Amino acid sequence: MDGTNLSDVESATTENDRTQPSSAPSPAESPEDLFFLSQRKKNDNSGARALYGTLKSNDTVRRWTIRTAVAAVVALALGVLASDWRVGVTLGLLTLAGITVHSARRESEVPRWRKPSAAQRKTEAQLRVMKQLGYRVLHARAVPGGNGQIDHFIVGRRGAFAVDSESWDRRLPLRNKLEKLYHGRFSKNERIDEALEEAERAAELINRELGREIKVRAALAIYGPGMPWDSHRLRGVDIITGTKVRKWLRTGRDRLSESEIEEIYEAAKKVLPPRY
Repeated sequence: MDGTNLSDVESATTENDRTQPSSAPSPAESPEDLFFLSQRKKNDNSGARALYGTLKSNDTVRRWTIRTAVAAVVALALGVLASDWRVGVTLGLLTLAGITVHSARRESEVPRWRKPSAAQRKTEAQLRVMKQLGYRVLHARAVPGGNGQIDHFIVGRRGAFAVDSESWDRRLPLRNKLEKLYHGRFSKNERIDEALEEAERAAELINRELGREIKVRAALAIYGPGMPWDSHRLRGVDIITGTKVRKWLRTGRDRLSESEIEEIYEAAKKVLPPRY
């Protein structure tokens, strides 16, 4: 032997094992975790949230890429035809703006399979602007205890509102006769009473949740027939010209603070479940 005893070899081996990193996969990097994501710890949701945010962001990028590409093709084609690049760029920008506006009007927070009506989408497009001013909005909410639906529940500085959007035949006039609304020769009082009942029931549920009383103002936003007024109160419900919803929301008489707005919104979100 060369003088190296067994204990020296064992101690050297032990020290070597301590200094070298283990090649075994960590629990987070095990094959089961890599290929079967559902078996990871349930409380680790950060990856799922990040993935959702990435997919959502990618979807937005994809839409804008398509819009920009279409606008660029239009700009190039018209620029060549007109022999002036400035004409092509101008018309390309107009095309991009038109596509963006058209898409905004068709997009909805309500799931696609619910197929919101054109009137509901038009009102929703107006309410996007109000959301930027601090208003909180819920769409397509069921009213427990009944078969009705509130198309748009809105709460802001001027109060809480329940708005239903309707598209009626533009060829038939609207008339108010002795506190009754007629669309042509057809009475719409039943629809008005239904909207009032939905708003009152919503107020009752929210009041119970909050432990105090608030008022929910009912309205019908009508698209189609011309009306001699922007808004007219009839049988406890405001009849609004569909394109004037934002103007009407500013006529509320309540004055709510930001904390009250958030409190009412959260209560409404809880007691008025989604209708899908």
